[in-house]
Amino acid sequence: MNSLTNQQLLRDYSERRSETAFSELVRRHVDFVYSAALRMVCNPQLAEDVTQGVFVAFAQNARQLTDHAVLSGWLHRTAQNLAANAVRSDVRRRGREQEAATMNELLSPEPDTAWEQIAPHLDAALGELGDADRVALFLRYFERKSAREMAQTLGVSEEAAQRRVSRAVERLREFFAKRGVTVGASGLVVVISTNAVQAAPVGLAVTISATAALAGTAVATTATAIKAIAMTTLQKTLITVGITAAVGTGIYEYRQASTLRTQVQSLQQQSVSLAEEIQKLNRDRDGAAMKLAALRDGNERLKNNITELPKLRGDVTQLRQQLATQERRADRPLGYIAKDKIAFAGYATPEAALETITWAHLNGTYDQSIEALSSELLAQEELKGTKRREMFETNKIKFAPFFKGVQILAKKVLTDDRVELKYKNDLDPAVKQLFDMPKSGPLPQFIVQAMVKVGNDWKVDGLPRLNEESWEDESQIEKFAP
Repeated sequence: MNSLTNQQLLRDYSERRSETAFSELVRRHVDFVYSAALRMVCNPQLAEDVTQGVFVAFAQNARQLTDHAVLSGWLHRTAQNLAANAVRSDVRRRGREQEAATMNELLSPEPDTAWEQIAPHLDAALGELGDADRVALFLRYFERKSAREMAQTLGVSEEAAQRRVSRAVERLREFFAKRGVTVGASGLVVVISTNAVQAAPVGLAVTISATAALAGTAVATTATAIKAIAMTTLQKTLITVGITAAVGTGIYEYRQASTLRTQVQSLQQQSVSLAEEIQKLNRDRDGAAMKLAALRDGNERLKNNITELPKLRGDVTQLRQQLATQERRADRPLGYIAKDKIAFAGYATPEAALETITWAHLNGTYDQSIEALSSELLAQEELKGTKRREMFETNKIKFAPFFKGVQILAKKVLTDDRVELKYKNDLDPAVKQLFDMPKSGPLPQFIVQAMVKVGNDWKVDGLPRLNEESWEDESQIEKFAP
């Protein structure tokens, strides 16, 4: 069973009612669902109820889910809906204060401070992501798939899959920052990888497999409505599934359900006697899984280093050229840069980033030009597809002969990670004919471009503004040229 995909197991269960196939599906996803439910309801017992409800719904909808390549998204959304209903019911019954006290008693005695801040908002943040970003995040850090496995599942390249993950992590980080939780992208990845999926209580997977499979069987054979409500802890006996007998064959169905119920109770009693041993095995498994994930990541990095060696050599050559360019300009004041002096200057400063993207438009490739864009602009470019790439090549051929240089006039500091550059392009007047401009019409006197700092790099953010008059205020402005 371990070698079969989720879709193959689902088809086996929906077509032949294979309890073995369903048990394997529960084993694969029970930790993920229980962890999400626990974050949302903050009560282990209530989280078990939500988890069982999710898998009952999963069994009943198995046939409709066989075409889903990734089940994590459906399971998470169902857990959210059931958790919301469970919390509302629980609040009416006992009150939020008693619920919060119970949650604090059940938490680990050595909580992780960062995880405590992130956990209450994590599922809301995941709900804000687009489907593609959320699925990529589930595969990488919740199901611990490698970049290659992600690419195969999503039907994209490894680079595209990793780009989705990076974009999703950045958007999660922004979501938390708006709520006062400050954490770096790498720190957020470590916290989620370590804490997001916790081991479900002992015996829960066995109980769910039998209960949900029974619910699915009853739906397939009778028109009778089945509702399975399981309130399980290690100290409580499973509350049996009630089946309303149908006419004729109803008695047989009821006897079959009673037999299955007895088997479930027997399995649960056995699980109690093995609780300590299984808990130890779970801890060992989690430790081994973390070590395995670290080894896989190291192996992936090693493979990437080997396959990307030619690219790295090209990067070294480019960096040497950049260093030579910087040495040539060591005694040149900031300001005007002639066309033959423009080079790849990196992204360490806003001025360098502006020069780099100008160089890419004149001499580089489309991929090099979009490296200087913020994540928002990059997402817009990706939506436009190949047309933007073709337009880039056409404009480079038409525009480059008329370009003479660029002059950075001033810089306005808005915040530590956001500035505006005021500059103008030195163009041959004949460029007006290229863009069908009236011969009497003036070229822009200057351009204002917003720049944003992402990590240690500066990126272009937003569209350029022409001849904007709001720069009359001279405060916070560093002038480079008159």
